[in-house]
Amino acid sequence: MPYLTEPDRISQAIANYAQAKILWIDTEIADYQSKKPRLSLVQVLDDPTDVKGDRVAILDVLDRTQLIDEFIDKIMANPAIEKVFHNASFDCRFLGRSRARNVTCTLEMAQKIPYYILPLSNYKLATLAEQLCHFSKVNKTEQGGDWSLRPLTEQQLEYAKMDVVYVACAHERLLQLSQRLQIDPATEDIAALTLRYRHIEHRWKVLDTELKHLKERLKQAMATQNVSEIDGFKLSIQERKHKKVAFNDLAKFVQESGIELNFPIRLTQELQKQMPEIIENIPIEEDVETILQLKISEVEDENLPF
Repeated sequence: MPYLTEPDRISQAIANYAQAKILWIDTEIADYQSKKPRLSLVQVLDDPTDVKGDRVAILDVLDRTQLIDEFIDKIMANPAIEKVFHNASFDCRFLGRSRARNVTCTLEMAQKIPYYILPLSNYKLATLAEQLCHFSKVNKTEQGGDWSLRPLTEQQLEYAKMDVVYVACAHERLLQLSQRLQIDPATEDIAALTLRYRHIEHRWKVLDTELKHLKERLKQAMATQNVSEIDGFKLSIQERKHKKVAFNDLAKFVQESGIELNFPIRLTQELQKQMPEIIENIPIEEDVETILQLKISEVEDENLPF
């Protein structure tokens, strides 16, 4: 694990990484909770099979604007290199913002995978590392460490090194899970799908209705007992005001006031029935939308194949 502090060595590492097709990257931020957070470290890995971090390079770029710009120009803005982060929107704030091209976010990947395939309580990097990649004893002690101090401690460097290892491992596992979702509808086994649906339908209805009932009971109980928050449940009370106006009154006011209103109004089936002459005498802009609806009928128990 090279920890690079000399500008020449950092520039050479950036030049080498500029030849890669994919890089796994993480950052550490100094003064994170201040009004002026600073990029402290950029950790880079080019081999996802490295689970010990031997090939991780830690680039010390604290207050080195020229080196940061060099990394942005040669790596972040290069569309030929795929850059994989865990929380990409956060890291890219310090690495070029909108200039970043070809960026992959493992957090977004995880969020797109259905819960039954990836049943995790959250999608934090530490959670993915422990429960998806099966790393043991993920070190979180330096998560809120002071990354503005120099020299950095061995514990900080170890934390920084392993973070990008976790990113690479999580990315590989999420790619594998994502492939399970890439199914061609033309080759789907419809009979197997309907059978699986029937298998879980009853259990889902029981749990779904119980959850809805529990939520309603919780809301009423917390409101009545003046409990605003308990064990992760937080009650908020809002009043929403809806203002309505009769269409005739609005049309009359617009005409008398000389106001120019020019926006499309959706013609519902009911409006079309009430005013069929609209279709014939007024230019109509028509959008065609294909909607798939699945209606499921009840099946008698004796007709179920299980």
